[in-house]
Amino acid sequence: MAAYPAWDPDGARAIVSRLAHLEGATLPILHALQEEFGHVDPQAVPLIAEALNLSRAEVHGTLTFYHDFKTTPQPARVIKLCRAEACQALGCEQVVETLAREHGIACDDHHRHDAVVETVYCLGNCALGPSALVDGELIGRVDADRIAGLCQGRTQ
Repeated sequence: MAAYPAWDPDGARAIVSRLAHLEGATLPILHALQEEFGHVDPQAVPLIAEALNLSRAEVHGTLTFYHDFKTTPQPARVIKLCRAEACQALGCEQVVETLAREHGIACDDHHRHDAVVETVYCLGNCALGPSALVDGELIGRVDADRIAGLCQGRTQ
């Protein structure tokens, strides 16, 4: 599980300055900020807009269009559970229902502080579904008990 430093406007400015020369720099800057801080604080919008001569609306639109960009600090562990058709055929919806019913864990509920289970559509591991991405590692044949254990900080 990644531990990120607190949002730092000076550190953010340094990242923006370092990448502003790139063609199409908005996405590389957003990715770098999220990689550094674990999220892109809304304070970054005017910094990026000014550096790239864009409107704040353009930067905000890019930030909010892509679901992987987060504007608030995230839980210590984010588990991405595939809910695409192949994983549905292999039982992912039963995993989701059991997580909610037996473990009190709802997919896409960002109110938990220790972990969150997010829905994604296709991790490219269809033959071993249901699949999940945990701390950057792809795992297959997950069930509700395994996901609940991962939410509680147990290893894969």
